[in-house]
Formats: sequence, C-alpha cells, structure tokens
Amino acid sequence: MPTYIVLLGGPGTGKGTQAAFLTRALGLTHISSGDIFRENIKNRTEMGVLADSYISRGSLVPDDVTIAMIRERLGRPDCAAGALLDGFPRTPAQADAMDGIAAELGGRVKAVAYIEVPEEEIVRRLTGRWTCRAQGHVYQAQTHPPKVNGVCDVDGSELYQREDDKLETVRRRLVVFMEQTAVLAEHYTAKGLLFRVDGARPAEKVGEDLLARLRERLA
Repeated sequence: MPTYIVLLGGPGTGKGTQAAFLTRALGLTHISSGDIFRENIKNRTEMGVLADSYISRGSLVPDDVTIAMIRERLGRPDCAAGALLDGFPRTPAQADAMDGIAAELGGRVKAVAYIEVPEEEIVRRLTGRWTCRAQGHVYQAQTHPPKVNGVCDVDGSELYQREDDKLETVRRRLVVFMEQTAVLAEHYTAKGLLFRVDGARPAEKVGEDLLARLRERLA
C-alpha cells in the first residue's frame, strides 16, 4: 500500500532540506508542487500550457489543473511505494482531492508534519539570504556568509538579493502562507493526522525529530 506524507511549513522553514533527508530515510519520492509546475510548463504538456496561461497573467492556477498534474505525477513508477508531498495540498479542497488520488492508487495520507518557525526567525533567515548572479549560489548573512562581502566564493560574481527575499515581500508571503495553512492545519488536525515540530532548532535536530515521529505513525 502506498504511503503518502504531507510536509507543511512556511518559506524559510527548511522544508527542502528536511524533505531530502526524509525521502532518503523512508524510501519515498519527494514530490514538490513547484517542480511539477516547472516540468509541465517546460515540456509544454497540455496541463503545463494551461497553467502557464494563468501564471503569465498573474492569476492563480485553478485547483483542477494543479490536481491533474499531481495525479499524473503520483501515478508514475517511482511513486509506487508512496511519496512525500511538499507544496500540495494548500487548501482543504486540495486535501480532499489528495485523499481521492491516494485511494485511487490504493493508499492513503498517513501523516502530516508541520514545521513551525517563529515569524521573526523566518524573516531573519530570508532577508539575510543573498544569491550570486552567475550560477545562483546561495549565502546566508548569519549562518553562511561569503568570505568577501557581496562577492561569491565560487565564481567571484556579484551577490544580490532576490525580490522574494526582500523584507516587504517576505512579510507578504508569510501573511498568505498563514492564511492558507491555518485552515489546512485545522483540517488535518480534525482528522488526527497532523503533528508539529519546532523548526527553529538546528536542521539535524529537526530531521531526527521528524523521522522519529513519522516512523511511530507509519509503524
């Protein structure tokens, strides 16, 4: 029976790092909604072309398009044992759709892990992030600074701050995330699936906690 895990967490909470660790440890495939969108748009699939038509005019991609992409991706052979989902579902309606997809594939969502980090810590992490113009190497002012301020250690190119990492944008992203996720967290809590972990600790400690608690639920 395929096992599906949903990973929740705002921007800057280390979801990508933890997803990579957990999928290796649990033998599951990491399914990122962002990656699926990019793949479909790049390959000009029917769903990708449709999604791009909404994105290009600044509109939200309708649920049915997003759900169709997720359904297709989860049906591939590398997801036969299940998957860890990152970025989907985002709403209770998408969560219900995910339950339907899982049932179609003979499995179910067994756990929802919510990585919680205080808002000010997320702001500190993201606004301290700088990216090199040449190849996209990422630095963090407090935890991983460059040897020379404003210069990439690897290729010597200029470091700049992406729009997504500027204070005003970060604050906006957090408002949107909290509005979406508060409802989704309630949805999964009511189903007895959600648990929370303190994501403000070192990544290794967060990973150990997540893995131990997931193994308890998957046993």
